[in-house]
Amino acid sequence: MSSKSNTFKKLTGSKSLWCSVFAISIISFIAGCSTPPTRGTAYRSSGGAAPGSYSSSIASFQAVSWGALPGWQEDSLAQAWPAWLKSCGALRKRNSEINWRQVCALANSVSSRDTQAIRQYFETNFQAYEVRSNSTGSDKGLITGYYEPVMNGSLTRTATYAVPLYGLPKAWRGNKPSPGPTRAELMSSGILRGSEIAWVQDPVAAAFMQIQGSGKIRLEDGRVLRLGYAGTNDQPFKSFAQWLLNRKEITRSQATMQGISAWAKRNPDRIEEMLNANPRFVFFKELPSDVSADVGPIGALGVPLTSERSIAIDLKAMPLGAPVFLSTTRPLSSQALQKLVMAQDTGKAIVGGVRADYYWGSGDSAGELAGRMKQDGRMWLLLPR
Repeated sequence: MSSKSNTFKKLTGSKSLWCSVFAISIISFIAGCSTPPTRGTAYRSSGGAAPGSYSSSIASFQAVSWGALPGWQEDSLAQAWPAWLKSCGALRKRNSEINWRQVCALANSVSSRDTQAIRQYFETNFQAYEVRSNSTGSDKGLITGYYEPVMNGSLTRTATYAVPLYGLPKAWRGNKPSPGPTRAELMSSGILRGSEIAWVQDPVAAAFMQIQGSGKIRLEDGRVLRLGYAGTNDQPFKSFAQWLLNRKEITRSQATMQGISAWAKRNPDRIEEMLNANPRFVFFKELPSDVSADVGPIGALGVPLTSERSIAIDLKAMPLGAPVFLSTTRPLSSQALQKLVMAQDTGKAIVGGVRADYYWGSGDSAGELAGRMKQDGRMWLLLPR
């Protein structure tokens, strides 16, 4: 899928998110040993060391008590449980030094509606590790957000829906150039003709769907078309927001999806100029018709993402599929956002030991939050004992 996108960080050139096709990788590890906790109480690990078999060139890990996780006792873990079960479904099938199968088998006996039982399951079977950046030594990093766009559209071009979303050109199937032509070259070459999958109304919204790498199209007959990432022209990603900032068309506080969209409405004759500033072009594919419209896009782990319980992470920092406790704030506020989430995705712009992209869900309301999220945050990796 890629990604993503959405946030200031993403829009200013660091995020190129393809939610359903990020490179998939598991870093094998074994957690360190510690004294089991009693129900509902905090504890400290006996050794205090990071897991012996898991190392990272960009992050370090220190075992901590559950009481060190701000908001752990208050989080409604039942809301995170379905996302963990999805992780288990994928992790059971993977070869790894970590004993995922054992902790996932134990999950079968836990009531999905009992937050206290779920909390005891994690406290008994996992060790929490504070994550720090090796480059800065800090336990704080950047937390951005992404979402799945939902737009009205049509399978045929109409007066209302005249902006195409493309699949891979037929001429490229089995013989794809790398790199391919830039966006501007593709749009003027005619090579995309006949590769249209659907038509939408807003060219800027279509470009944001490319950054996100997936989305839903509500058709006029009520059906929902789900599109996933099919590939790119292998050109580098260049930020619309940075292009506008360099020309003093927007201020830094306006460098969000919302700010860029507002600029486009004021400058309709310059939209193509802005879009061509990014040479990268993303192609889509139609997902199977039996995929529910309510199910999130597929992340790098190969499972559907869960709104507000899935994150994208740097695979150099931590293993795909692992539970992570996240402490940050909601977009443009100091209101705490402290939740158990699952590292089920990744992206080219998600780089760093303490770095996450928080999946807000589908649609406009999720997009509003994702587009404004650029917060400081802390992370704790949960590893089986």
